[in-house]
Amino acid sequence: MSLRRSIWRRRRSVASCDEDRLAIATHWQLMGRKLRKHRLAMAGGYTLLAFYAIALAADFLAPYDPHDTHRDFPYAPPQAVRFVADDGFHLRPFVYGLTAYRHPETLRRIYTPDTRVRRPVRFFVRGHEYRVLGLAPCNVHLFGVDDGAPIFLLGTDKLGRDLFSRNLYAARVSLTIGLVGVAISFVLGCVLGGVSGYFGGVADTLIQRLIEFLMCIPTLPLWMGLSAALPKKWSPLGVYFGLTVILSVVGWCSLARVVRGKLLSLREEDFVIAARISGASSARIIGRHLIPSFLSYLIVSVTLAIPGMILGETALSFLGLGIRPPAISWGVLLNDSQSLRAIAQCPWLLLPGAFVVIVVLAFSFLGDGLRDAADSQSVV
Repeated sequence: MSLRRSIWRRRRSVASCDEDRLAIATHWQLMGRKLRKHRLAMAGGYTLLAFYAIALAADFLAPYDPHDTHRDFPYAPPQAVRFVADDGFHLRPFVYGLTAYRHPETLRRIYTPDTRVRRPVRFFVRGHEYRVLGLAPCNVHLFGVDDGAPIFLLGTDKLGRDLFSRNLYAARVSLTIGLVGVAISFVLGCVLGGVSGYFGGVADTLIQRLIEFLMCIPTLPLWMGLSAALPKKWSPLGVYFGLTVILSVVGWCSLARVVRGKLLSLREEDFVIAARISGASSARIIGRHLIPSFLSYLIVSVTLAIPGMILGETALSFLGLGIRPPAISWGVLLNDSQSLRAIAQCPWLLLPGAFVVIVVLAFSFLGDGLRDAADSQSVV
């Protein structure tokens, strides 16, 4: 009985400690506690961390330069990394060589693994030179094979370019365009929504009519029209920033309405009136008092808006109206899979679409978890 009582008292003390922590916890601490209990949101967050880490280290992880061509291996299928050969198990992974021949009737190039040629996979090998974070030169890559032999983990395209390397570099553009675009739309939404909700009157009427005008225009045709207006002579970097601005210009409307609604309900609260009496300017009241009071909801809105930006860039680049070669994005890579031949004979060209789906789902799961965690009524 004494043992049971001690266990019961210990559990009760632990429960009381948890209640004390909850009583003094801030809103952000409660939000983090609720978010950690949302398994899909945590899985989505870890998935996004992995994708952004891979995109950041693309130079090191990619075995080849994304523009290098292997003319003897156009439309080569993905090579399997093996540990078991005819002579048994090997600790070092390896790939078989590829032999190609023309089909006598269809003239299609067909590849078969050559089991006589076994190439071990080496780690931390020397390859093409790049700059670490754009600063220090380096030529070390995570893996490769000896004598410059090919290793195509995700196959090649029509010019024999390694799709594994190209997908890694494409992730940089496709993932960052969402962050940059949402950052611009966040500023526009907070500023215009704040002015509309706090001041009202003529400013509110003009901004709301502008929002209604932009929202009544079909999104994809508007993106297509604005992106087609970009000069053809612009560099890939200029097209990237131009496309980011286009996606941001039409992406701030929903956020501005959220900010306006919140400010309409908060602008007559006691803390706002106290700030006015103390002589605070309107800009300070909006930026230091009103917007931080519902910042968690803004973070949720931003998280759910990033997938729309990524899908917008992918759709425009897929149609040839967005980022153009030699720049690389997942939409540019999907542009090569428009023909029936690519779908029927080279399905590995569709892999960038799978990456887009995974990233969009991860953002959606994370956004749903943040939305549930930001709800003060459900934080426990």
